[in-house]
Amino acid sequence: YQIEYSLVSSALNWIQRHTFDQCAARASWVARAWLRFDRKRRRISIANIIKAGITADKAEAEVIAVKSIEHFALVIIESLKTRDFFTQDNWKDKVEIAIPEESMELLKKKGQGVLLLSCHLGNWEIASRLLSFIKPVTGITRDAKNPRVNELMKQHKPSERFTLTPKHDADPARLLSVLRKGEILALLTDQYAMSYGIRMPFFGHVTSVHKSPALLHLITKAPIIFGTCIRTGPLQFRIEASKPLHFPPTGNKEEDIKRILEDIIPRTEDLIRRYPEQYLWAHNRWR
Repeated sequence: YQIEYSLVSSALNWIQRHTFDQCAARASWVARAWLRFDRKRRRISIANIIKAGITADKAEAEVIAVKSIEHFALVIIESLKTRDFFTQDNWKDKVEIAIPEESMELLKKKGQGVLLLSCHLGNWEIASRLLSFIKPVTGITRDAKNPRVNELMKQHKPSERFTLTPKHDADPARLLSVLRKGEILALLTDQYAMSYGIRMPFFGHVTSVHKSPALLHLITKAPIIFGTCIRTGPLQFRIEASKPLHFPPTGNKEEDIKRILEDIIPRTEDLIRRYPEQYLWAHNRWR
């Protein structure tokens, strides 16, 4: 743990002292080197890309896998450098906003909780940070196993009006309270849900899908907005979002959950097909 902490601390200090371009170039090199070294993750990435039908060509899938891991490295750098580039006053001038008027009205409406759903595509942390300028945002994160590294990373990430709740502390009462206070709850719904999920097809292959977004919507009636934050260039982004989604309960909870997820899953698939190089393929989605 001490060695890991020292390495991460040195890396963060280096990032603080250098420009974004310098950090991005170094991060890209490290990401490519890591993917060559970590054969398991490279194999999973390539297999996932082919299984999802993005391409049937292994060489092309490997190119996408490399671009994907480079993208993820940039996500980290961008998230750490956010304070240097975006403020309450300038962010709308620097970001392309493709949000329907009715969705923007809900985001701005005082006392209105919003369930913001996305996947590990684009820069989800930048999206939450920018939307927190409109209304407080709570997201869920996976803590680092090393507690000292975990605390160090928290110190380097912006936290004003954007709160990250550790996954193991994300109890239902806490999530419900966010929506009932009229804030934004941001959830990434595309990863494997283990025994807690419901078995449903994702890119035509059955896997375990998280039920929590559907349950939270049914309990609180908070509207769902599905969206993402696409990188369009160096420190340039476009926030895309759907119109508000509402699913009135029928009294059959399991069928209501399936009905909601049957709407969300195709939206996720379509987004990934459009921007495969900006999706995190290294996660073992099908088990």
